[in-house]
Amino acid sequence: MNKIEIRLANKKDAKFIALLGRITFSETFAHYFNYEQDLLDYLDATFSVKKIEKSIEKSNNKYWIATVNNLPVGYAKLKLNSKSEFILSEQVCQLQKIYVLKDFLSMKIGGELQHYLLEEAKQLGFKEIWLSVLQENTRAINFYNKSGFEKIGEHNFQIGRKIFHFLVMKKVLQTTEEKHK
Repeated sequence: MNKIEIRLANKKDAKFIALLGRITFSETFAHYFNYEQDLLDYLDATFSVKKIEKSIEKSNNKYWIATVNNLPVGYAKLKLNSKSEFILSEQVCQLQKIYVLKDFLSMKIGGELQHYLLEEAKQLGFKEIWLSVLQENTRAINFYNKSGFEKIGEHNFQIGRKIFHFLVMKKVLQTTEEKHK
């Protein structure tokens, strides 16, 4: 029986998160790049251990790490007080990342990471949460749709010479008390 654990990450986890980020980003997006160097440059800039350490230390960020039998297999990142041009509310946060190694996707770890992240957002009093997801990533879009996220906009993001098209999705967060009113 596999032992799955999810906990808040700390600075010591930065090396695992950096490696997981590099691997999972490559697993999901590498085939979209026409120039390998563009991908490598992005991975170096986005998933360096130092950058992740600094990000973990910011009070506006919360990370969770998932392990299976003590092996790091995924992580999630919540950015607090992160506004979107598509949302009027001031009490909004952003689900920035849920990454799980592809060999562990069938264990539903992404859903567990999302659960911890959404519960934290609710407990902190946020009313809405948003995210960006690649338009071609139907697996992720279906995952978020099943969780109650809905499309509210679109935007582009350029990495090297490649322009990516993203959907912006949001979910209204309600506390248990609000649901029963």
